[in-house]
Amino acid sequence: MSETARERGERLLRKVDGDTVADNLLREYEGIAPDFTRYLVEFAFGEIYARDGDLRHKELVAIASLATMGGCDRQLETHVHGAFNVGLSETEIVEAVMTLIPYIGFPKALNAMAVVKRVVDKRRSK
Repeated sequence: MSETARERGERLLRKVDGDTVADNLLREYEGIAPDFTRYLVEFAFGEIYARDGDLRHKELVAIASLATMGGCDRQLETHVHGAFNVGLSETEIVEAVMTLIPYIGFPKALNAMAVVKRVVDKRRSK
């Protein structure tokens, strides 16, 4: 029996973000916007993240996209943690943000690097 989009999405969400983050995310919005969590799990993770390709690359794309948008610190922090969870190194994540400087400018790159530093500091203190 093949996985449903919900099962596949929840499996990938937990692989990238970990059980605690996944549980908190699902619980946080389920009461007010159950379709929001359904779309997040079934579409974003169950369809997009489940496509062919390396989760490491997908997390780099997510980091670059969120840094470029700006104002997405909470999501960027989650994806930086996710990048570590799927095997990216500190150097790979830092260099991805460094590469963004000529494209998004120092202010947005500086904000993104501050998020990366916060995640690195948090993970080192464990």
